[in-house]
Amino acid sequence: MKYLAVAGRQPLISLAEIQALYDKHAKLVGKNLIIFHLENQKPEINRLGGAMKLGELFEGDYKELVKHLNELHPEGKITVGISDFSKQRNAGFAFQKSMEMKRSLGKMGRSVRVITSKEPEIPSATAHHNQLGEKPGCYEILVLDRKLYLSLGTQNITAYTERDQARPARDAKVGMLPPKLAQILINLCGPLPEGARILDPFCGTGVVLQEAAIMGYTPYGTDISERMIEYSKKNLSWLFNEKNSKRFKIKPELILKKDAILDKLAVGDATTFQWEGPIDAVAFESYLGAPMSKPPVDIKFKTEKARCREIVLGFLKNITPLIKSGTPIVMAIPAWLRETGKYARMNVLDEIQEMGYNFEKFQDLSQSDLLYFREGQIVTREIIVIRKR
Repeated sequence: MKYLAVAGRQPLISLAEIQALYDKHAKLVGKNLIIFHLENQKPEINRLGGAMKLGELFEGDYKELVKHLNELHPEGKITVGISDFSKQRNAGFAFQKSMEMKRSLGKMGRSVRVITSKEPEIPSATAHHNQLGEKPGCYEILVLDRKLYLSLGTQNITAYTERDQARPARDAKVGMLPPKLAQILINLCGPLPEGARILDPFCGTGVVLQEAAIMGYTPYGTDISERMIEYSKKNLSWLFNEKNSKRFKIKPELILKKDAILDKLAVGDATTFQWEGPIDAVAFESYLGAPMSKPPVDIKFKTEKARCREIVLGFLKNITPLIKSGTPIVMAIPAWLRETGKYARMNVLDEIQEMGYNFEKFQDLSQSDLLYFREGQIVTREIIVIRKR
C-alpha cells in the first residue's frame, strides 16, 4: 500500500525516520511530503516524531470516495475536510471540492460538516482538534497531484504537550529533549522486537526512557548525575501510574516490570559504567556542552568541542565490547553555530568507524542532512546512526 506523510519542520530527518522504520526506499517529493510503501501493516501517526499527518492512498476518484465514506460511517454526521498539497494548489480548489462532497453526501441523506481553511491545507492543529482521520465519521482527504489519500490521523500535539510539561520532574537548566526527537532517535534504530531493551546512557530526566516505554520497549537508563536518576525514576513512576498507563497505552507486561525497570536505573559515568543484561538498541542525546546565547569565540568553541568529543568517544569505546554485532546506536551530539552562519560539528566519524561501526545509509540523504535545529539556535544536534560490525 502507498502512503503519504506530511513532515514537520525537519523533513530530511523525517525521511530518514520513515526509511529506517518502514520503507528504505521512501522518497521526499516537494518540500515536506514523503511517499512510501508498506505491506502487511499500517503506519501509525503517533509512532512518528517527524510526521504531522499520514494518509493512505485511495484507489478511486471523488465520486467513489464519497460512496466509500458513506459506507465507512453509515450513521450519524460526517465531518470532512480537504488539504491540497499539489504543485498548483490553492485554497479555492480545496473549498470547492469539499462543498461538492458535502452536496453529494447530502443527496444520500447524510448530514455533513465541512472543515475549511484560508490556506490550501488544513492546519495540523485544526485537524487534530477536529479529530480528522482519528474519530469515526471524521475524515481529511490529502490531495497530491490528482491522487487522493485518506488521512490516518494528525500528530497528537496535546499528548506531546502533556508528556513534556506534565511530568513531575523537569529541569530546563540541563536542556529539554523534545519527546518528538526522542521518538525519532528510537525509530532510527529500525524495527525492533516487542519488549526490546533500549539503553539511554545519558538519560537525564528520562525522556528517551519514557518514549521507549510508550512504544512498548523496555527502558534502561544511567546518568552521571544522581539528581537526574531521581528525576527519571519520578517521571517513569508518573508514566506507569494507573491513570497515565491507560492514557498512553502502556503495555501490561511493562507495567508488571515497573519495579525492576526503576531498580535498574543507576548512577554511572557512561565512559566507564558496565551495563547489565542484554542491550538491544542504544538511543541517547549526549552532553551538549555549556548553554550559549551567541556563537562562541574560538577558544570556548574548541574547549567545548574537545570536552564533548571525549565523552562521546569514551562512551563508544566503553560500550563496544558489551553489545552484539548488529546492535544499533543512535545518538544526538552537539553542533555549534559559528559566526559564518554555518554549524561546526564534532567531526568524530572517522574515529567511530575505526572502533568497528558501520554508518546506516539513507537513500538520497547524507550525514550533513541529519542536523536537528531551529533557525538561529546556537547549540543544536547532529544525529548519527551506526551499527556495530
